[in-house]
Amino acid sequence: MAVLLLGLAPPAGIAGPRTESSEIPGLSRPVRIVVDHWGVPHIYARNAGDLFLAQGFTAARDRLFQMDVWRRSGLGLLSEILGPSFVRQDRAARLLLYRGDMEREWAAYGPEAKLAVTRFTEGINAQVDWLERHPENLPPEFREFGFAPSRWRPEDVVRIRKHGLSMNAASEVFRSRLVCAGGIGAGTFSRALQPAHTPAVPDGLDPCSVPADVLEPAGQADRQPAPAPPGTAAMAEGSNGWVVAPARTATGRPVLANDPHRALTAPPLRYISHLSTPGLDVIGAGEPFLPGVSLGHNETVAFGLTVFGIDQEDLYVYRLDPGSPGRYGYRGAWEPFRTVTEEVPVAGGPPQRVELQFTRHGPVLRVDGEHHVAYALRTTWTEPGTAPYLGSLRYLRARDFGEFAAALRHWGGPPENHLYADTGGNIGWVTAGLAPKRSGYDGLLPAPGDGRYEWTGFHDGATLPRSYNPPDGFIASANDYNVPAGHPFQVGYEWEPPYRRQRIDDVLSAGRRQSVDDSVRLQNDQLSLPALRLLPLVTGLRSTDPGTGRALDLLRGYDGVAQVDSAATALYEPWFTNHLVPAFLRVFLNEEAASLARIPGGNISLMLEALEHPGEWFGPGGAAARDRLLLTTLGAAYADVRGKLGDDPGKWRWGTLQHTVFLSTTGRHVGPVERGGSGYTVDVSSYNPATYEQGVGASFKMALDVGHWDDSKAINAPGQSGDVAGPHYRDLLEGWRTGTYFPLLYSRAAVERNAESVLTLLPGA
Repeated sequence: MAVLLLGLAPPAGIAGPRTESSEIPGLSRPVRIVVDHWGVPHIYARNAGDLFLAQGFTAARDRLFQMDVWRRSGLGLLSEILGPSFVRQDRAARLLLYRGDMEREWAAYGPEAKLAVTRFTEGINAQVDWLERHPENLPPEFREFGFAPSRWRPEDVVRIRKHGLSMNAASEVFRSRLVCAGGIGAGTFSRALQPAHTPAVPDGLDPCSVPADVLEPAGQADRQPAPAPPGTAAMAEGSNGWVVAPARTATGRPVLANDPHRALTAPPLRYISHLSTPGLDVIGAGEPFLPGVSLGHNETVAFGLTVFGIDQEDLYVYRLDPGSPGRYGYRGAWEPFRTVTEEVPVAGGPPQRVELQFTRHGPVLRVDGEHHVAYALRTTWTEPGTAPYLGSLRYLRARDFGEFAAALRHWGGPPENHLYADTGGNIGWVTAGLAPKRSGYDGLLPAPGDGRYEWTGFHDGATLPRSYNPPDGFIASANDYNVPAGHPFQVGYEWEPPYRRQRIDDVLSAGRRQSVDDSVRLQNDQLSLPALRLLPLVTGLRSTDPGTGRALDLLRGYDGVAQVDSAATALYEPWFTNHLVPAFLRVFLNEEAASLARIPGGNISLMLEALEHPGEWFGPGGAAARDRLLLTTLGAAYADVRGKLGDDPGKWRWGTLQHTVFLSTTGRHVGPVERGGSGYTVDVSSYNPATYEQGVGASFKMALDVGHWDDSKAINAPGQSGDVAGPHYRDLLEGWRTGTYFPLLYSRAAVERNAESVLTLLPGA
């Protein structure tokens, strides 16, 4: 991929910014909002209360329909606008709401949280009020679906938990099925556990009894009105992030880079904003539904985050009282479910009553009356302080590493690697998240809920791994296993493969002094390290089969870079994903276990190790057996790709197969866009193996020049706004495709020079 480093230029021919003003009840002083040429609002207020109100108002101006659907889906109110077919989903969403003590909840996020959220929701409501007075400006989706935007309560923001990246209940269910199909050793071929570990089946659990769809209510809770294409739900979400110390940079200032990997939507998950008031001046990206930002910088400190593998979930299996199925066994006695009955409003009909059941551990997902069994989900979501990303309010004013780390001691979720850099030249890493202490089990399979397998508390956040100014001069994270050797306790066993992290480490340690543009280049790097290990095993082979021979010719000289216009990648990726991996698994597992092991992509590190050392894995004549496997699958892949791209390999292109569609809840998606990269490149593209549609990737990316902030760069595809007819709905798509970022302006002078529009909010009655 050719990465342009000049930055997205502002549109030509703009004489000056548009100006407007609006009276907003609740403001104490005027607020100035400058929107730059890339759709980023820079909000200047005289006090924090007005600042957060203006942030809510501004976010709702750009993203009101997205925000309204998020609120309704999270609170279980979609049936109110979409009818009775969504009652089941609404019930599921209500199961996952936070239902604990609200005073403890507010306190968990720090002294400013309740004020910030309250004023933020007042700002959203002020925009809803303004639209009632100016109905011609109502986003057209509301008319299309026939409902009005709702008003928010502060509690709505913190009670919704479904958007967090908590883990690992889905893995527990999957592992149960795999153990049932192929025994405890089958899991080795599916996913590496780190540190190396053999899961223990809890006493009293029959892995074959766990229904494959037992977590369906949890999945239902996060289903969008316009569903994603099949296959995207299984794709892992994560991130890349790194920070480079001054001794390794071209400027003598730190560089911090971050690119979260999430589902690709239109508008995107992230929303960039600049919040400025006396005592707080911060810019970066957050979710549009929340006050503050979670990744970006203030005047002295830069911060980013990637998912850290704390195991925050357990699926419990309960034995029910045959004579009274509303009770479950717990420590030698029968304990009743706690039952809550609620009414779900339904468009076009009367409200429907739904019954929600809870055990002492969490919401009941399924009751199997025939077998006298129930299943409930225990998760950190039910604890105070775990509303995703809201904990970032604590570190927005951090001035040094000590304050930053102290703020993260109370971070609940999602579990994250927090990267740090400051204008003093310091860099750091702090892991954070509510980490359960488990007694007598490893959390890798469902467990009986009879009291033998319990959480005994949570680890103190200050005892989680961290680092400050390490001797290597850089810190990188790519959701890999990064717990230091000798750490006194285990937080989880499931991590992403090491290849993205290895590539980042290779580049940052190579000796070249790094710049912001180098970080942009690295974020868009498409070199596949697994390909570099696999290709030497193939390119020396020969075949008398014409198709296999042409496939070998195509791969000879392939550099492993998954560029959009690469013919070799158009063969290599389908071969690797759809032919080699499943065939390898079938060598060592039965058909059912092999099919299951393939779902998360298989344990690629184990496969590469086996192919590189065939005598240890394939038995006598192992090299010949390995070569037959490679040639047979390569020939099949060549025929597969030829059927899709034609007989002339010279005209094949990876981008013709792999594509990106930014999904919209309205069904008006953005794309398709040709796409390079793969699941193992830094520029990650987790694609559906059946369609080659990218489901997960980095729509937001930033590279920060710490202390010389105006030289920082960012992208947020397809655009900042949710207004389909507006200028910022898809104006960043081409820059995202080509790796061309825009300047993330911070200084008041630079912002004013690049103003597209200026909105003055005035106190109103």
